[in-house]
Amino acid sequence: MATNENDINKTAEVFDPLDMSNYRVEKLKKIKKAGFERQMEIWGGPLAILSFILIYYFADISHLNNINPEILKDDAAKRLKDLGTEHFSRINYAMLGIFVASIILWITEAIPNYLTSLIVVIAMVLTGVTTEKNAYAQLGHPVMWLNILSFVLASMLVTTKAAKRFALWFVLRFGKNATWIFFSFIVINIVLSIFISATTAKATILLPIFMVIAAIYGATSDRRNNFGRNIVLQNLFQINIGASGFITGSGANLLAGSLIAGALGQSMFGFQDWFFAAFPLCVILIMIGWFVGTKIIFPMKKEEQVPQIEGGMQRLKKEYEALGKMTFNEYKSIGIFVLVLILWATDKQHGISQTAVAFLGAVVALLPRIGVVKWNDVDIPWHLMLFSAGAYTLGAGLEATDLPASMIDALFTHMGITKETPFWVLYLGMTFIMLFSGILFQSKTMRALIFVPMAIGIAQKFGYPVMSLSFPVALLIEHVYVLPFNSKPSALLYTTNHYSMSDSFKYGFTMMVISWFMIIIWGETVLRWLGYTANGVFF
Repeated sequence: MATNENDINKTAEVFDPLDMSNYRVEKLKKIKKAGFERQMEIWGGPLAILSFILIYYFADISHLNNINPEILKDDAAKRLKDLGTEHFSRINYAMLGIFVASIILWITEAIPNYLTSLIVVIAMVLTGVTTEKNAYAQLGHPVMWLNILSFVLASMLVTTKAAKRFALWFVLRFGKNATWIFFSFIVINIVLSIFISATTAKATILLPIFMVIAAIYGATSDRRNNFGRNIVLQNLFQINIGASGFITGSGANLLAGSLIAGALGQSMFGFQDWFFAAFPLCVILIMIGWFVGTKIIFPMKKEEQVPQIEGGMQRLKKEYEALGKMTFNEYKSIGIFVLVLILWATDKQHGISQTAVAFLGAVVALLPRIGVVKWNDVDIPWHLMLFSAGAYTLGAGLEATDLPASMIDALFTHMGITKETPFWVLYLGMTFIMLFSGILFQSKTMRALIFVPMAIGIAQKFGYPVMSLSFPVALLIEHVYVLPFNSKPSALLYTTNHYSMSDSFKYGFTMMVISWFMIIIWGETVLRWLGYTANGVFF
């Protein structure tokens, strides 16, 4: 018996809840797929293949063959149109089959997402939807370059530990009690969203810090309390919604901006245009999220609002002091990024594109003796880049075949929806579908690829400005926080075991409902004042 007690004591001594190294991503428990998720993974592949075969060879969608060649901008689409109506309708079948099959594979994750994208690219070439040149060229899309270069810039802050230093300093400086700790993370998340475009990277940086703070306030993976529920779920919400305030906040935002710009005949969506409409909404939603979480859904008892471990904050202070004095490279990385942000924010004034600005910043960051990082220090998730390239290729195919507009026209005709339908019905419907699809879908990029073109097509069909529906829909891309499989940060933070799936659903679904009402109010006020929703939503 004594031996067992000694073993237990040794095990307890091994794990130090205030040691940040215990919360590194590679040490967190990996959750294997089970139940419905596992069944989706098993059957996703066969279902995708079957869907493609049925659509390509047996479906009757001849009514979709209504494309006006005069509006086609893609040279490949015009070339295919010259081959004759019968051949061109077969292209529509192929595009729809590839689209449906890829969505099934992305949702079920039967194979890795990047592999689905590679299959999409080659399938569109082999079926004649587009040429090899156009399909492969998507990897060189300006937004793809912006994605890659943003990771180069973000790596400066991670490699030099400037991001970690800022987060620790801010918590130590302003996190004097539970309330101010929550406000500290609000500021930290918003600031990091400006600099780091990968939500998973932000989650990885912040997770060890808020896990130690949770332990200080008596919350561990073995003993949950409402402080722990709030600190993790609040960070999950803020990581995602913080990204919504900037077009550079995530790759999905950049994709949505690219799709909208293409519909408007522009090369790039303006940083300022997105910021002025989205950032205030981002801040308001984060503040509402804090109030709903800490005051209504998970109200904290008095004992949960004070530190439970004596000297806990001192451990954070030691972690901060271990970083030493700020290095010259840290100052340089911050200076380079601030300059990039200034140029992004003033794109309308100087006319230099976001991609060109990022190019300049990355070149300076990589310069020998002058820069901050070496190429081997740069963490570029190439699997995400390949996934994005496939998504852009799919988007190019949808644009070339005019499939979204054709399907919307057929669907609305079938449902009896006429051009007399009020704008508010379309607005409520599209924002509702976009927002709550975040509960079922596993990819923000995929949702942007599906619903932004749909909103563009509906706006064009009913004679409304493209921005009136597509922009509000784009502002809802980052709402992926309800269930663990909704996004990578959701999956990562769920492994902390500080909350249950029902806790996540209660908080997340509540915030989705509130967000829907907010985007309605936003359409009637701010988006109306900025001229995007013309006469507003209801009036």
